[in-house]
Amino acid sequence: MNTLTQFANTEAPSGDVFSALGINWMTLIFQIVAFLLLVWLLGKFVYPWLIKSVDERQEKIAAGTKAAAEAQAAAVAAEARIEKLLKKARVEAADIVATAKLESASALAASEEKAKKRADQIVADAKADIEKEVIGAKKALHNETLELVALATTNVTSKLVDGASNEALIADALKAVK
Repeated sequence: MNTLTQFANTEAPSGDVFSALGINWMTLIFQIVAFLLLVWLLGKFVYPWLIKSVDERQEKIAAGTKAAAEAQAAAVAAEARIEKLLKKARVEAADIVATAKLESASALAASEEKAKKRADQIVADAKADIEKEVIGAKKALHNETLELVALATTNVTSKLVDGASNEALIADALKAVK
């Protein structure tokens, strides 16, 4: 209630405005001096340290941003380099595959040619063997024929003719047959 009566008092106080507002001059001056001393102490000791910390933090952030940009640029460059190397490797792989195909085709052709030559050699050897056997069979047949003719001549003439005259008779008989 006391506060209500204080404000309800409409009579003007005697003295100055500060007294009417309830402000004490001595307290006000002491507070202004204390405030200015506080501002000076903060400006002298706290604000430089605080600003220095903020500046260092800003420099670290700027350095981190710069390092991130450099790392990203390096990553892009590395990616481009890797892509270039991959393209080169793909081209080399395609060349190796093409070379391998050509070499396998030439090796296949060479082995086919070698097999054909071997087969031709086997056929030629077989023909030569057959021809030798035919010649041998003809000789054996000729010799057997001579013996049979000599035996037949001996049986027909019933006399034994000597070897030289026997061969002459056989040769004449063969000439007559041919």
